[in-house]
Amino acid sequence: MSFLSALFGKKEQDVTGNITVLSKNEYATQIVTNNIKPIDVRTSSEYNSGHIKNAINIDFFNAGNFKNYFDKLNKEKPVYVYCRSGARSQKAARKLLNMGFTQVYDLKGGYNSWN
Repeated sequence: MSFLSALFGKKEQDVTGNITVLSKNEYATQIVTNNIKPIDVRTSSEYNSGHIKNAINIDFFNAGNFKNYFDKLNKEKPVYVYCRSGARSQKAARKLLNMGFTQVYDLKGGYNSWN
C-alpha cells in the first residue's frame, strides 16, 4: 500500500508541478503577446454570460467533448485554461497533463479575477 501511495503521491506532485498559475496581468500579457486563444472550461451558460475575448468554450464537465477536443491538439504547444474561480481549471489542467500536454497555464482566480 505504501508503494502505491508513494507512486500516486509522486505522480500528483509531478502533475501539479507542471501547471503554471498566472496572475490576471501575466495571463493577459501572454495571451495577447502570443496570440493565444484561451480555453474557458466552464459550462456554455457560464461562458455565454461573459468570457475572455477570443476564448474557446470546452466544458470540463462534458468529458467526451473535452477529451475529443484536446486529443486533436499538439501536446507540445502551451494551453491556457480558466474557469469561474480557478478550482475547475486546476482539475482541467491536471487532466491535460495526464493526457500528455507539457505546458499548461491557468488564470489565478479564474474569470472572477478577470473582471
